[in-house]
Amino acid sequence: MNSVKTVTIRWQRLVDDNDQTCPRCRETGETVKKAFEKLKNALFELGIEVEIMEKKIDFPLFNQDPLQSNRIWIGDRLLEDWIGGTAGKSKCCETCGDSECRTISIGENTYEAIPEYLIIKAGLLAAAALLTP
Repeated sequence: MNSVKTVTIRWQRLVDDNDQTCPRCRETGETVKKAFEKLKNALFELGIEVEIMEKKIDFPLFNQDPLQSNRIWIGDRLLEDWIGGTAGKSKCCETCGDSECRTISIGENTYEAIPEYLIIKAGLLAAAALLTP
C-alpha cells in the first residue's frame, strides 16, 4: 500500500495584536501562497501532496529571537538549507520596530522578503528527496 507523500511548507512571522505584520513578512506571505499553489499543481501528477501551515508568533518570542520571524521550513528543513543559502539579518520597520529581522542570502543576493522562485526551488528539491527509494 502506498503511503501519501507530502511536502509541507511552514511559515512563521510576527503578528501584533491588530493582526498586522511588517512589509517583508506581508510580501513573503504572498509569495509563500503563490509558491504553494504552483507546487501543489506541479507535484499532483507525481502523487505528492503539498500542504501549507502558517504560524503567528508573538512579541515575547520575537523579542527573544527576531530571526524566528519570516522563517520558512520545507518539510523538516529550513528553506536556506535546501537552496544553499544562509540566514542573516537587517533592520526592519513598522510592526518589528528597529529589530534586526531575518534575511536570506544566496551568493551575492540578499533577500528581506523571500522570492517565490526560492520557495518553489526548495519545494521541488524536497519533493525530489521524497521520490528517492
